[in-house]
Amino acid sequence: MIKSPAKSLTLEEFLQLPETKPSLEYISGEIIQKPMPQGKHSILQGKLVSNINTLTKPNKIAHAFPELRCTFGRHSIVPDVTVFARIPLDERGDVANVFQTYPDWTIEILSPDQNQTKVTGNSLHCLKYGSSLG
Repeated sequence: MIKSPAKSLTLEEFLQLPETKPSLEYISGEIIQKPMPQGKHSILQGKLVSNINTLTKPNKIAHAFPELRCTFGRHSIVPDVTVFARIPLDERGDVANVFQTYPDWTIEILSPDQNQTKVTGNSLHCLKYGSSLG
């Protein structure tokens, strides 16, 4: 579902908007609302995050995050699962709240009412900017 603001927003203006559920994404100047995850989607997403973290966290290889906003390459997207080996830190050395970089891995779970082209486009955008797996 596309949200049509009264006027076009810049990426910087978009990032000032309050977060919504489901999330809004900023892609090529368009604001697009993700569909609300349903049961099967949520179960799969939870299992992916849990299983990836079980394998990667003990040796501090990487960390998987569900529904984390990533802003880079003039897009601001919220993949279903992101995996970061190089976790952005804040000035105190803690995990940053804002990730202004591409994930090392991006995982999208295609929902029945979701646009396959848009989902594939998000993965290709991540790969273009440096993600190693989409």
